[in-house]
Amino acid sequence: MIQRVYESSSGVFTHLVVATDDHRIRETVESFGGEVVMTSADHRSGTDRCAEAFRICCEKYDIRFTHVVNIQGDEPFIHPEQLLELTAILELPDTGIATLVRVLGKEEEPDSLHMVKVVMDRHAKALYFSRSVIPYLRDPSGNDPGQKPDYYAHVGLYGFRADILERITRLPVSSLEAAESLEQLRWLENGFAIHTRVTAHHSPGVDTPEDLEKIVRDYLPGPAD
Repeated sequence: MIQRVYESSSGVFTHLVVATDDHRIRETVESFGGEVVMTSADHRSGTDRCAEAFRICCEKYDIRFTHVVNIQGDEPFIHPEQLLELTAILELPDTGIATLVRVLGKEEEPDSLHMVKVVMDRHAKALYFSRSVIPYLRDPSGNDPGQKPDYYAHVGLYGFRADILERITRLPVSSLEAAESLEQLRWLENGFAIHTRVTAHHSPGVDTPEDLEKIVRDYLPGPAD
């Protein structure tokens, strides 16, 4: 899975590394020719690990990178086009944090606790992320057409302006973050805007063993007949 994510992303970025604290992952990445940065085992979030990897890379390449993209290793179907969509948001002058969202399909269950939902304002800035269903549909019978908004799922992909990344990793855990176990709520609670863009690509992540079974069954080609 890590190799798949790495190879899908390698054509988009000049510098691409896998940040980990696990030597088994390091050995796996090195076996297919990928680059690894070993980070602390004490990080409380993936963003904290990303920030340490960023500092290491700045020293290694003697470059002060202006932006950082955090690609989750459990997103095996991440599409290069999504990475380009994300970097396009980062190029806007007022963007400090960027992420992608997608419209949930009719067959998907919005009440899944493993699927993070998001609501945005009219300027595509995130208002809130939740494991619960948001928005709440007050009239599920559908008698009120205005009560039928789309549900949006968060795609596990972030882009940061480098100085913003350093600032948000110094923030203490917030009450909403602790309640939902979603670190992006810490940023919103502290007044940092998260800019979003709707992607048409469906890139299912792997959060549970059941997710892996479903992906193998539904997305990966089987043996030829």
